[in-house]
Amino acid sequence: MKAVVLPRYGGARDLESTDVPRPPCGPNEVLIRLKATSVNPVDRHLGAGGLDSLVPAQFPLIPGWDAAGTVVEVGAEITEYTVGDDVLGHVRRPVAKWGTYAEYTTAEPFMIAPKPASMDWHSAAGLPLAGLTALQALDAVAVKDAETVLVHAAAGGVGSIAVQIAAARGARVIGTASPRNHDYLVALGAEPVEYGDGLLERVRRLAPDGIDAALDAVGAGEFDLSAGAGADPSRIVSIADPKVRERGGVHVFTEPDSGDLRALTTLVESRELTVPVSAVYPLEEAAKAWEAGRGGHARGKIILTIA
Repeated sequence: MKAVVLPRYGGARDLESTDVPRPPCGPNEVLIRLKATSVNPVDRHLGAGGLDSLVPAQFPLIPGWDAAGTVVEVGAEITEYTVGDDVLGHVRRPVAKWGTYAEYTTAEPFMIAPKPASMDWHSAAGLPLAGLTALQALDAVAVKDAETVLVHAAAGGVGSIAVQIAAARGARVIGTASPRNHDYLVALGAEPVEYGDGLLERVRRLAPDGIDAALDAVGAGEFDLSAGAGADPSRIVSIADPKVRERGGVHVFTEPDSGDLRALTTLVESRELTVPVSAVYPLEEAAKAWEAGRGGHARGKIILTIA
């Protein structure tokens, strides 16, 4: 099968397009013919060795954890899925080797969910990791109706989805972004605020009674700013900085969860959630996609299509 691999820890320039054997399909797995996957910052961190203590890699490594495709084989113990089912999922294993930058991947049922017919393949590929991260982060600090939540980096892949989930719950959402993304955030349901010098004062003007919770997708001082804006430390969640736990905050490392994926697709089907896509590349241009996402300023998701 066609795949993009890393022969060793490295960066975009080390990615290689090649042919590799299909991954073996175990008795409690399905084999998925992928239509698309997405690029996430964690792909680069994993490829550089930054997650070795959490998710060790075996080489050659196929990066990627987002999957959208069609089931073409089912293991003997599978009862939930049949050949021909369209699915999406967050396919992460304890050891990274068989990722989703490939024509095929395998997955256990807890990693996947049915793909709504209304979702195109690009959106389906962009939903799993970013959507699960946003949902699990907001759940970790119990964001609910009539609360005010501050979302840092609100125009990014995770932030864009977190804004919509929080708004769907009835929360008031303030989102940090550069001015060029303010209209975009308004369309998603957030009140935009420019990041940079003076951000705390601008947030305080918007929420003079204080914010109830905050989601940090950056990890560069956002904890202090969120606390200064009124959030109790126990209701500040970071997906970027595990050290917030030392200060009473919450850190979330996203877990595959079929139930959470189904909750996300329910929001998609009710038109309360869309997956913004910023760019689409063919699989063989994965290196270009990595470089495009390196600055962290992409609006929404970067997608790889798999022919």
